[in-house]
Amino acid sequence: MKKGNQSPEQQAYLEKVKQYEPKSNTFSQCVKAFIVGGLICCLGQLIWDIGNNMFTFTESQNSGFTSIVLIFLGALFTGIGIYDKLGSFAGAGSIVPITGFSNAIVSTAMEHKREGYVLGVSAKMFLIAGPVLVYGISASVVLGIVYFLFGIA
Repeated sequence: MKKGNQSPEQQAYLEKVKQYEPKSNTFSQCVKAFIVGGLICCLGQLIWDIGNNMFTFTESQNSGFTSIVLIFLGALFTGIGIYDKLGSFAGAGSIVPITGFSNAIVSTAMEHKREGYVLGVSAKMFLIAGPVLVYGISASVVLGIVYFLFGIA
């Protein structure tokens, strides 16, 4: 709606809202997200290097090892309340890596624990992460069919 099409009451209301509206710190939020997301990825690389050098895993074993450790750390830090503070500070920088997926599942499960383990934790655990799984698995199936039919991806 253009400013000229608004009544004086609407214009006064919008001016009042603009006075109390919090100022956006987009640049600093992007910097924080970039740094925290990058540090999480550096942690993943460190875990990868540990698996590669100390345990002499194959590449596929090392990928699984790295994913499992990052998921465990995300779940652990969510359970003890550290990941919520990290998310408040870093925003999307803490959500994008695999640890954010772990956080989404564990925090939802913890929230519904009082409803019981079957109807609460088990039923609601994938409430937030469920659509991500559905679309991720669907996309991988479609890509697999394309690869099978055409030999390309």
